[in-house]
Amino acid sequence: MTLDNFVVFEGIDGAGTSTQIKILKERPESSRISFSAEPTEGPTGRFLREILGGKIELNPKTTAFLFAADRAEHVWGKGGIVDSVNEGKAVVIDRYIFSSLAYQGVSCGKELPRKLNEDFPLPSLLFFFDINPEASLKRIKNRDVTEIYENNDYLTQTRKQYLEVLEEYKNNSHSDGMKIVTIDATKPKEEIAKIIWSHISNLPIFKS
Repeated sequence: MTLDNFVVFEGIDGAGTSTQIKILKERPESSRISFSAEPTEGPTGRFLREILGGKIELNPKTTAFLFAADRAEHVWGKGGIVDSVNEGKAVVIDRYIFSSLAYQGVSCGKELPRKLNEDFPLPSLLFFFDINPEASLKRIKNRDVTEIYENNDYLTQTRKQYLEVLEEYKNNSHSDGMKIVTIDATKPKEEIAKIIWSHISNLPIFKS
């Protein structure tokens, strides 16, 4: 199932998704958009951030289940993605099932993440910020905090998984309602912001 007015930003660490979310929030139209990210700010999401920060070590399969649990509440919980869409808002989130398919696909194999995420609704619009790991790591080095996945080998494998996953969705009849836009994440942020808005402004909510 594809949800109208549901938008997802995806890419490896350092691709610039968070930067573009901030730019989008500054637009006057942002009052009609609900913004969030995964992991969420809920209890499971906060626990996941501890894991990502290297403070807690779990089996990768356990982590995959936790991401799915956090996502289930994000999608179907009170005030979540489905509620916001039904209330007439656009929803823009930073990371979704595609991150699990890519990152957990590397850490614990493809089968489990696919099984855990097969029932979640698809966005109507997916932006994939493509960048090579070397460039992304240069950006990450300027951060105060790094995460367990932020190394060249892991990000190289993750980018490969992302590309394979997106290609599968492009060829899957069940995802016909999802538009995939691949962005060169090395372009100037202002140029990227214009590309993003050119697509988001065509969502049904902004045409009504």
